[in-house]
Parts: sequence; structure tokens; C-alpha cells
Amino acid sequence: MAYNFFVKSDIVFGCGSASALPEVLTQYQAKNVMVVYDAGVKAAGISEKVLGFIEKAGVNTVIFDKVMPNPTNELVEEAAVIAKDAGIDVFVAVGGGSSIDLAKAINILMTNPGPIGNYGGIGMVKNNVLPLIAIPTTAGTSSEITNVSALIDTEKVCKYVVIDDKIVPSKVIIDPEFTRTMPVSVTAATGMDAITHAVESYISNMATPLTQYNSVKGLQILHENLPKVVANGDDMDAREQMMLGCIITGFGFSNANLGLVHGIAHTLSAHFHLPHGMANACVLPYVMEFNAESCPDQMVELAKAIGLETSGNVDADKYLLAGELKKLIGLLGIKTLSQQGIEKKDFEMLAEDVLKEPVLNFNPRQGITKEQILDILEKAY
Repeated sequence: MAYNFFVKSDIVFGCGSASALPEVLTQYQAKNVMVVYDAGVKAAGISEKVLGFIEKAGVNTVIFDKVMPNPTNELVEEAAVIAKDAGIDVFVAVGGGSSIDLAKAINILMTNPGPIGNYGGIGMVKNNVLPLIAIPTTAGTSSEITNVSALIDTEKVCKYVVIDDKIVPSKVIIDPEFTRTMPVSVTAATGMDAITHAVESYISNMATPLTQYNSVKGLQILHENLPKVVANGDDMDAREQMMLGCIITGFGFSNANLGLVHGIAHTLSAHFHLPHGMANACVLPYVMEFNAESCPDQMVELAKAIGLETSGNVDADKYLLAGELKKLIGLLGIKTLSQQGIEKKDFEMLAEDVLKEPVLNFNPRQGITKEQILDILEKAY
């Protein structure tokens, strides 16, 4: 059987690697650069450092710092007008998945007609885009190396994805020092986002030996190091490992796709603006319990990969991973749905919208019903 495995990333990795930015901009012959980031990146002093490096390249700089969690179509359109008026020829995205996803979407509209909503789905972007340099400040989304931009359609009240190989960032600068200032809650939530990517892509019905190799290796690294960085944010060895695990996992899930966890998380974010990592984390163990019926062997393989003791009884061992994930979200202080302000009266609406999520096509257990989703939401409540 033949497998497709797409990797396009050009990565500079390691502490201090951000200093390579001026040289990269020179290589792209940049003249007008848009820097995309959010208030948290600014407050942490990271944007100041990045802008200092950009200044050394002697280019004109336009700042777009209105990034919000779960960026909307309207925000993309607003930023694209500014970028076009300024004659932007290179983008620099600094931050987590929201900043990088937003920059990818703005970039699409620089060389393709709007509105951005026209590009939801797979392979809808017609024309090549401009250079985009991604500088992640979290270890979670892997947006810096994927072909995905996740956006909110406020009119349809849904989260959707643009998936196209053309939008993968041209250059990735991964400096673990930029993750040092992440709040503990963000470190935990983004780390669980990465773990969700690893687990869901490993059991995806689109998984191949090539994707599973990356998914399981990423899970091993993330599982070992996430508790360390939550306990001690200054543990730079663990922070570097988290960034490494995130990249490796990204190579897996960007080829294998994800499943029901993300279907639920997308819906929670669209309706209630829950941060993506937190939305994934609070339902992850219960979706894994649900999926275990359809992929018991893979569940046992993942349990063994992270050092869980198995009994040899697959019917029992297939639930070990879900149990470990429950312990992990408890250790990390991941909030339940009720603690995040979700009310049971909203479950019916949420479950109906989850069933519309295209990502469910890649879930190992098919034929998902509204009642089954309601049961998962109850457990995560």
C-alpha cells in the first residue's frame, strides 16, 4: 500500500534561535513586514524582542496586535485590508496557534480574492501566498508547521478550518526561551492540546505507519515533560523538549487528521469562546473511553508507549490510556466544563452541532449519535 506524507517545514530550532530573524528577512528580500501577535505576547516582552531583531533587517514594519483566541473572519478581513494598503511582502507571526492561524489566513487574501470563508475545506487556495515566518511562543498547536488555519465564522457560529499545503509557514523559528513567560494555565492547556493531537492522530482512520511514528514519539516526549514545565516554568530543558514534541506531533496529525475530541472542542470554542487547548483537554479522556471499543490494540500500544503497566487483557488494558489522561488533567488543573461556565441546558445544542463537524469523518469509531456525545459532555461536566 502507498502512503502520502507531506512535510514542508524549514525550521531553526533551539534557545537563542530568534536571533536568526534578520538574516531570514534579508533572504526573503523583505521591504514591508507585518508582525502579527496578541496582547499576551506584548505583555511578556516577546514582541519587543522580535521587533528589535526585525529592526536590524532595516525593513518597514506594520504591527497587527489585535489577535484574539479563536480568530474570526472579520478579524482576518480587517487585517488583510491593512496589509494590502501597506504593500506587505513578508509576514512574521509571533505567538500561539491563534496568531499563526490568523497570519496564514491574512496571507491567503494577499494573493487570492476574498472573503476568507470561501477557503474552508481542503485544497481550496488557488494561488501561492507570500513568505510567512512563524515564531511560536507556546508548545501546543503545531500551527507553525501545519497546513491548517482554524477560524470562527461568527455568522454561522461555527469553527472551521482551511487546509491547504500552500499556507504552511515558509520559515519556522522555534526559540524555547519564548515559552518561559507562559502562565501555568496556558502551559497546561497548550500542552494538553499537543497531547490531544498525538493521541487522536495515532488512532485516526487516516493514520499510516509514517504518521503513527511521529504521533507516538511526540506523545512520549509530551507526556514526560508537560508535568515538569507546569511544576517549574524555568525548566528550560523540559520546555525545549515540549517544543520538540509539539513539532514531531504536528508532522503526524497534519497528515493523519484528528477526530471527535476536536469536533467537540471546535463547537465549544465557536459558541462559548473556550480556549482551544482547554476545550480539548476537558473532554479528551472521555472520548478516548468512547473510542477504545473501536481501536483497542492502538489504545494498548499508546499505553505501553508511555510506560503504563498492562495486564495482557486487551479488554481491560484498552482503557488504561483514558485513565492516565484523567489523572493528568487533574494534576494539571484542567477545568471541567462546568468550571468553564458551560451549562447543561446547552448540551443538546452543542451535541447537534458536533454532529456537523467534518473532522468526525476521521474518528476511529463511526456512527456517532447525539446521545453518545451528550454522554461524553455529561462526563466532562
